[in-house]
Amino acid sequence: MNKSIVTTLLLLTMLTTFSAQNAAELSIYDGNDLGLTYSPNASTIKIWSPTAVSVMLRFYKKDLPNVATGDLIESVEMKKSDNGTWVFTAKGDRKGQYYTLQVTTTDGKTQKEVPDIYAKAVGANGVRAQIVDLKTTNPIGWAKDKSPVMKQKTDAIIYEMHIRDMSISDNSGMAFKGKFLGLTQSGTFYTDLSRDNREGSQKVKTGLDHIKELGVTHVQILPFYDFFTVDETKSNDPTYKKYNWGYDPLNYNAPEGSYSTNPTDGATRIRELKQLIQTLHKNGLRVIMDVVYNHTMFGEESYFHQIAPNYYHRFKADNTWSNASGCGNETASDKPMMRKFMLESVKHWVEEYHIDGFRFDLMAIHDIETMNLISRELHRIKPSIILLGEGWTSGDSPLPEERRSLKKNTPKLDRIAAFSDDMRDGLKGSVFAEKDQGFVSGKRGMEESIKFGIVAATQHPQVDYTKVNYSKERWANEPSQCINYNECHDNHALWDRLLNSNATDSEENRIKMHQLAQTIVLTSQGIPFLHAGTEFLRTKKGIENSFSSPDSINEVDWSRKLKYQKVNDYFRQIIALRRNHPAFRLGTTDLIQKNLVFVEPKAYDGAAWFSSANTIMYTLNGAAVGDSWKRILVIYNANTEGGRFQIPAGNWKIVMDGTQVVSEKARKTVTAETIVPAISALILAEY
Repeated sequence: MNKSIVTTLLLLTMLTTFSAQNAAELSIYDGNDLGLTYSPNASTIKIWSPTAVSVMLRFYKKDLPNVATGDLIESVEMKKSDNGTWVFTAKGDRKGQYYTLQVTTTDGKTQKEVPDIYAKAVGANGVRAQIVDLKTTNPIGWAKDKSPVMKQKTDAIIYEMHIRDMSISDNSGMAFKGKFLGLTQSGTFYTDLSRDNREGSQKVKTGLDHIKELGVTHVQILPFYDFFTVDETKSNDPTYKKYNWGYDPLNYNAPEGSYSTNPTDGATRIRELKQLIQTLHKNGLRVIMDVVYNHTMFGEESYFHQIAPNYYHRFKADNTWSNASGCGNETASDKPMMRKFMLESVKHWVEEYHIDGFRFDLMAIHDIETMNLISRELHRIKPSIILLGEGWTSGDSPLPEERRSLKKNTPKLDRIAAFSDDMRDGLKGSVFAEKDQGFVSGKRGMEESIKFGIVAATQHPQVDYTKVNYSKERWANEPSQCINYNECHDNHALWDRLLNSNATDSEENRIKMHQLAQTIVLTSQGIPFLHAGTEFLRTKKGIENSFSSPDSINEVDWSRKLKYQKVNDYFRQIIALRRNHPAFRLGTTDLIQKNLVFVEPKAYDGAAWFSSANTIMYTLNGAAVGDSWKRILVIYNANTEGGRFQIPAGNWKIVMDGTQVVSEKARKTVTAETIVPAISALILAEY
């Protein structure tokens, strides 16, 4: 083709896009009625599509197209309204019907037929929105549902899980495998009848009862809005094995159908999810929703792009799609209508489903102004809500760094926490180098990175920030802005990571490393975060990112709880210790600075005392916060040998000896020195 013709066509395309974007920017709608407004007498549907010249609205009997029988009820043209909106009111009770939209834009292009982006209910595979009376989806007692009490955010202990993983294994003991309802069941067990009674219990609790027994305060659930990859028409077929984490968003305001017993009916999805949340609340557990507003499953094929082309996403200077998500596109939270969509979406989940918090995937793609607006609005509705996110992107973005919700910009964020990769990689080694080691696995020189995590990434006079692995200054205003963790759904499970980095070590030593790593997380300031199954050494059989791996890789294998019962018991004890002692969850930076003091660890080599590497020692002033322990001494020894350590003067009782929390009667008193076992944590207290 002639070069000048190509150039002309490119310029015309760019001008068309520019004109469309300008038209959108000049047509901002601030009403709160986008989407469906239902009543038994009429259903009103309103959308925002400023570059449309016409919008067709179609009502259907079924959730999926059926060429053989046809299921079209009615096809109507929507009416143009104010500020780029289009509206139509359908008379009569339309409950149960499905609907789609088809936009024709100013450039003469007719877009694909898609559901309403604000849809709160959809049918199978999310290709049609559904008209639902939300009042009829409430389980019995829903009006009285209340979130468990939480006094301060640092009281939280977060447990990350995937709906399907928790119940799908044959040994889970649950009836509704892979479903929302699986975790509503109580009295489920894994039983090993071949186990000799002399070896201990033959059965252990699973599912809901296990999480409750463990003692965590929050469950963070991987995406359960409607996502794309799993074919919901086959999700109740036991032979269908398609799996996904859910980071492929389709309909942001409707629950995922594959987790429902009837994915064709939007009301069933909603009711069953509410039953799950209600059950978790009744059992003392708050619910954090993992949300992925940073990208859409598709670019040009996305529902957002079909309704308002070129508006909801970011584009580079050359008019190509920006891709800070690493998934082919990124959304534009800094644009008013995307900001509005995100705010109204999270408010819907809080108000309709009683959600207690949100984890924002690749939060740094979102601008600070949007995140702070969301925080202010949600804290107004639910003051105890927890907001956290990944303070990074997967690529560059047109949004300037100073406006991104990056980890380093956390001080600019309003009551929003970020994940500490400083602590994560300091403890076990970089996630980008699978054989790299960290503090617990033998790497020297990581002490300051761990101390930085212990003070929850806040300012502390005894941390040498020049020696912290990534951050050379504090990035949290308060400890509630720091999420300390070792592992999550991404990258290797901690147990698999230790197999990679310490292949020649014995299993006994790797268990000690695993326990020490999570003990440090659970006894540090800030908010601790655990990945489901870590309490019994969860493995994904060496798979690093299992987002599309089969159940055999992702399922929680409950037999490991019985096999590693001592490890599981240890976790329960450490979690209980944190919950029982407020000194481990100080609420402000000022309290940490005044009441947490690092002590130089000195070990005895048989001739003299010397400063010990790979060891951290600090005291906590429990009396200052009403703790029953007046002073607490914590020692982390990552060395492969135990040692005799000098300790501050006092009458200390050993309350945790590296393998278990010691019973009241068995606690030994030590004064000037104590033995600290290899690769372990020792906790002492003065009452």
